Amino acid sequence: MKPPYKAIASLRLTVVLLSLSMVLVFFGTLAQVETGIWKTQKDYFESFIVVWSYPEIWAGYDKLFWLLIPMPGGYTIGGLLLLNLSVAFLTRFKAKWSKLGIHAIHIGLITLIISELLTDILAVESKMAIDEQGRSNYSFSYQENELTLIDRSHPEHDILHNIPVKLLKPGKTVEVPDSPLRIRTVAYYPNAQLMRGQGMVESPATQGAGVKMNIRVNPQPMDYSDNDVNAATAYIEVLGPEESLGTWLVSNLIDERFPPQMVSLGDQSWEIALRFKRYYHPFEVELIDFTYDRYPGTEIPFNFSSEVVVYPFDSDRNTQALIYMNHPLRHAGLTFYQASFSEDERTTILQVVRNPGWLLPYISVLLMGFGMCYQFALHFGKFLGKRTAAS
Repeated sequence: MKPPYKAIASLRLTVVLLSLSMVLVFFGTLAQVETGIWKTQKDYFESFIVVWSYPEIWAGYDKLFWLLIPMPGGYTIGGLLLLNLSVAFLTRFKAKWSKLGIHAIHIGLITLIISELLTDILAVESKMAIDEQGRSNYSFSYQENELTLIDRSHPEHDILHNIPVKLLKPGKTVEVPDSPLRIRTVAYYPNAQLMRGQGMVESPATQGAGVKMNIRVNPQPMDYSDNDVNAATAYIEVLGPEESLGTWLVSNLIDERFPPQMVSLGDQSWEIALRFKRYYHPFEVELIDFTYDRYPGTEIPFNFSSEVVVYPFDSDRNTQALIYMNHPLRHAGLTFYQASFSEDERTTILQVVRNPGWLLPYISVLLMGFGMCYQFALHFGKFLGKRTAAS
């Protein structure tokens, strides 16, 4: 019998894993029609196992509803491929110039897999909206929400208490850190429609916008399309040390356009809100000017650009930059891309990416490119040598 490490390092296993990765990409692409790119990425490529089911939105679903196909997820295939390539490299490594190209290709592939894993674990994507002549020191995520209680009593700064929505389970009570408050989730809806005066859900709200504006909730199915946003909504009961302080309707639709909803306990007060998760940065970004062009004879915009100035809180060295297509701004470990703009054409929307492993894919491509060129040049040189000797 072959030693176990030889089976792990076999080329057959490499081919099988690469074939499975193509199958995963194929079915992930099919699933994207129904669940969108973000959920597909989580379900298929950031998981150990996944089960593909025939999409309900396809014609003929009544005949193929039983069709379920289990398959290994991206973490399983990527982990096994990383193990396979690493063991193959270690067991077959020979310090010869003739093997340099093959070793470079192996190291490049291993680096690429590691970079993808680091991106899945560590990378954070968010967006920053800035009005012309305005400033912002935070970006936000459209995919994640948080319940926030804000203490604005301090003259120089606000104190934020953030609770992830994954903790908002109906009937469960959560302590608000560094405060005398507790919150109990009466109901939570990942997506909902808010209407005045009517709704599918009887409102339990006793305080805030739900009472003053007579807002009711119509629960909706999750929307996984790339351009739409789910309106996360909840009824939250706030508990003091001795008694209930009331129940509030909160939603990421009830934003800065509405009067703040306040919770009071004695001389203290907190603003309560359910909003997109925010990432605060140690600097402010000011939008000096936002410009774009239109295709001739149409209203279709292109060539967006944002002239910005970055003001660090701990330094007087400001940074001025022009952000446009393929020319991002890199600052403090973040990369700012020009993503979009608002309907009033005076607000830019920048995509903000934190990815500690952003250099690894470039290194990987360079290593694999060098390895292939080296091996080609080596074999081509031998071929020319044989032809010269033969003639």
